[in-house]
Amino acid sequence: MTAPVVVMEKTDKRDFLTAIEAKVQTSWQSAHLFEVDPPCLPENVKSYTDFFATNQSMADVQAKHPKWFGTFPYAYMNGAFHLGHAFTISKIEFAAGFERMRGKRVLFPLGYHVTGMPIKTSADKLVREMEMFGDDFSGYSEDAEVAPTATVAVKSLESIDPSKAKKGKLNAKSTGLTYQFQILELLGVPRDEIKQFADSQHWLHYFPPIAKHDLDGLGARIDWRRQFLTTNANPYYDSFVRWQMNKLHQQGKIKFGKRYTIYSPKDGQPCMDHDRSSGEAVNPQEYTAVKMQVLEWGPSMPGEVLQAIGGRTVQMVAATLRPETMYGQTNCFVGPTLEYGLYEASDTELFLITERSARNMAFQGTFDRPRGVVEKVASIKGADIIGTKVRPAFGLVTEVFVLPMEGVLATKGTGVVTSVPSDSPDDYRTLMDLRKKPEMYKIRPEWAAVNPIPVLSTPKYGDMAAETLCTQFKIQSQRDVKQLAEAKDLAYKEGFYNGTMTIGDFKGLAVAEAKPKVRQQMIDQQLAVAYAEPESEVISRSADVCVVALADQWYLDYGEEEWKAAAKNLLARMNTYLPETRNAFEAVLDWLNQWACARSHGLGSKLPWDPQFLVESLSDSTIYMSYYTVANLLHKDMWGAEPGELGITADQMTDEVWEYVLGSAAPPSTGISPESAAQLKYHFQYFYPLDVRSSGKDLIPNHLTFWVYVHAALFPEHHWPRAVRTNGHLLLNGKKMSKSTGNFLTMNDATKKYGADAMRLTLADAGDDISDANFEETVANAAILRLHTAVLWAEEMKNVSSTLRQGELNEFDRGFQAEMDTLTRGAYDAYEKMEYKTALKLGLYDYENARNWYRTVSSPDNGGSGMHRDLVFAFIRNNALLLAPFTPHFSEHIWQTVLGESSSVQTAPFPKPTSNPDKSTLQQLDYMRGVVDSIRSAEALVARRKGGKGKSEAPYDPSRPKCARIYVASDFPTWQKDGLAIVRGCWNASNNEFDEGKMKADLAGAGLIKDKRIMPFCQGIKRKVLADGEAAFDRSLPFSEINALILLKPYIQASLKFQQCEIVEAQGEMTDGWSQERADSSEPGTPAIQFWNQQ
Repeated sequence: MTAPVVVMEKTDKRDFLTAIEAKVQTSWQSAHLFEVDPPCLPENVKSYTDFFATNQSMADVQAKHPKWFGTFPYAYMNGAFHLGHAFTISKIEFAAGFERMRGKRVLFPLGYHVTGMPIKTSADKLVREMEMFGDDFSGYSEDAEVAPTATVAVKSLESIDPSKAKKGKLNAKSTGLTYQFQILELLGVPRDEIKQFADSQHWLHYFPPIAKHDLDGLGARIDWRRQFLTTNANPYYDSFVRWQMNKLHQQGKIKFGKRYTIYSPKDGQPCMDHDRSSGEAVNPQEYTAVKMQVLEWGPSMPGEVLQAIGGRTVQMVAATLRPETMYGQTNCFVGPTLEYGLYEASDTELFLITERSARNMAFQGTFDRPRGVVEKVASIKGADIIGTKVRPAFGLVTEVFVLPMEGVLATKGTGVVTSVPSDSPDDYRTLMDLRKKPEMYKIRPEWAAVNPIPVLSTPKYGDMAAETLCTQFKIQSQRDVKQLAEAKDLAYKEGFYNGTMTIGDFKGLAVAEAKPKVRQQMIDQQLAVAYAEPESEVISRSADVCVVALADQWYLDYGEEEWKAAAKNLLARMNTYLPETRNAFEAVLDWLNQWACARSHGLGSKLPWDPQFLVESLSDSTIYMSYYTVANLLHKDMWGAEPGELGITADQMTDEVWEYVLGSAAPPSTGISPESAAQLKYHFQYFYPLDVRSSGKDLIPNHLTFWVYVHAALFPEHHWPRAVRTNGHLLLNGKKMSKSTGNFLTMNDATKKYGADAMRLTLADAGDDISDANFEETVANAAILRLHTAVLWAEEMKNVSSTLRQGELNEFDRGFQAEMDTLTRGAYDAYEKMEYKTALKLGLYDYENARNWYRTVSSPDNGGSGMHRDLVFAFIRNNALLLAPFTPHFSEHIWQTVLGESSSVQTAPFPKPTSNPDKSTLQQLDYMRGVVDSIRSAEALVARRKGGKGKSEAPYDPSRPKCARIYVASDFPTWQKDGLAIVRGCWNASNNEFDEGKMKADLAGAGLIKDKRIMPFCQGIKRKVLADGEAAFDRSLPFSEINALILLKPYIQASLKFQQCEIVEAQGEMTDGWSQERADSSEPGTPAIQFWNQQ
């Protein structure tokens, strides 16, 4: 187990903050602050029906009363929210807080997803575990624990690792636990209550209230009136899904037919993404399974295998993605260490393939046997097949031999590999290895005697692409895996996109055009069959290793050209914030096609026209954001058990009503009253479209792309989503979260440990791009101290306010005001772009640093005149507001307790800058901060020098009374001005490039080239120009340096404890005791300092 990064030994500061949070949350809830409705009807519009009957403009309503609607994907209710959920939620939560400050009606709702197999599977597991261990699981013993073993069955295959999982709430992989009752215990469910979870409905009652509790504890600005459960558990939502599916069916978007799908034999139905323990986003990979008839067995074939064959024809079957190259087969490969089998394809034909591929074929109609039945005749070791003679389909050489290949995988294809060494770098290199050392590989030389046969030609690699690329990449062995993979990718892409067939019936055709024609020829001549398998292993939540089945099913025809074009149009109009997000969507849109939208088992809404099926869990979750807009009017609770304020019953929400409310149909003729229907429509049209959706990037290949597709199909363009923001996974302390190692926090754990605001600050600090972010517990711990200190300081300022300076602003006041204005403007821009780490830096860290400098430089102890009261309270007010999206509890406390405001900070506007800060004021401020640090560093450097022979200055001892003289230059040295002029003369403004040759020649001509200082100087100027453009040539200061230093002199003298501090101009000859060397070394913006001890 990983030791905790932060152990909370003293919790008084955290407890102080959490007490504030609890008080503030209670006040928000009692005030119903986050419940939001559309504005009242426009003036002179008497009713909702009138609004639509008179063609009133909803755009005008939204312009007068701006709205913002944001969501994140509702989570699956088989566990508590963890920190990763909190991270994704925080993006919408921060945006909701900011948009409220922009004066908008902000809607942030949340529902609960319970559709599909996960809950049903978990409940079924508990039933089996109760049979094994008893209702109270008292029969379980850790000593006797045996993990479920893998078995090869006709219709199911248990995963060798039943805890394997890619993602989820608290799955077995993340916990290291085997049994479902253990996982529930880990979630905090008392053992004596666990038996209730054997009823899948109990999960629906148990986890949603926990989710609400945890989000309330976080301080989330959620309108809970709109919560709902999916499936027919809520009849209103069930009617909404029915309308959605019926409309897609009527549009021809949902079709029926045989198609390849990922399938769980154990569950007896398709296994879609949300039904998977691992393998999310894995799709069927289609191959051509090429037959190679065995003509003569190799010398090592066991006699019992020959006897089992019994005179039947044996086909070695290889899965290939390149049927057009089969003309060039020179041999066949098998893995010598792999286990193969002979499987009955019919009464007269056997397939020699791996068990995995046989299991896939059994569900694709390949075998002349009942669906799912695999009849194995014999097992064969790969080594025993070597030397077998086969007839390759379409091969120009009609008889070739089976040879060994080290890289053949049992988890890919059929375990039998065709060899076309003219076009495949792997095949070419393996064949050359075998020829070079036949004894080592235990083959006869004549078995590898056939030379590579050209089948296609490309402009780049000719007709022997494999040999060319192996030479180019210096590939010496079949074990050069990395180089071979790169060479293979190049060969296959060049061949497909630019290749031309040089042989066969389609000679002269482009490879891309010939490929499907050759494939169909082979299938028509019964020399090949269609075959598909999962791209990689998929494990169902019932621990079944899934296959690809050819099944009759209802499916959404994603990928249909017209629909895809509409989806791409929607994406093009949508703000994705990050280019990586847009690129990921575009890639999915290019490959996504048919998706099974129905299943037989689990939880869900029934498919309206075929009620033997349930709507699949990713297909009932595409446009539910629109349901949020009316949910509170339809029902009062998440179950839909009690009708909402309009008194509408679920059975009244017919397709006709939904089509009017969400679509463009005429008012419904029966059912609910026209006014109620119009009110529903008004609420929907006010809040739609969705302004932004926040999600993990892992949902782009499925849910988010389906969301795009279905919105494009069912809604007009003005109701299409406006933006989507995706994030990476969340690491905890730089490592992947894992319950088994102890590196794991639920949302509630983190809130209890650090408090809501400190946790929220850490989530904001974790990162904003699509790469994995990091929640650092040390940051959360530091945030507690920072917030606690901020509260105490603000309260202190309130108590001493009468002693603070008033009246005219001085130079330091104006600098502080300018910096606050600049940071406020920058934070606003960052919030608007959803760049929260930047907003946090500007609104918290930089804002506090500005206050700290102002407080320090204004302190009477440092020669200052004290802080100005107006600026102190402007800082407190603005700081509370700038942080309100992140730390709403802290901000509320400051707002009401310190500032005395009677309203909630949740209704306060974002702070506005007092003016446009003068650039020179800000640059002078940066200069003053920097020059103090420079003086301090220079003093430390001088103090380390020992003085002595040859030194022009006496040793300096900073512990004795000390003095400083600061030399300020009004102009740059001549060599720098000349060098700058030469660099500028070699710069091309049109392309921002420099003529290096001319620059060196001009420097030499000016006699500067031998000066060791000139080249580093010129290169520095170049870098600045390349970054900032022509403005970099202007090195002048926009303020008076000597006046700035005179203003700063009291602080310098007091803070560095100088007995005497002089500010002098570095001009002409220096008087006695003044350093000519220091004067000459000073430059504008870089003063030189002379230190000495007072005698």
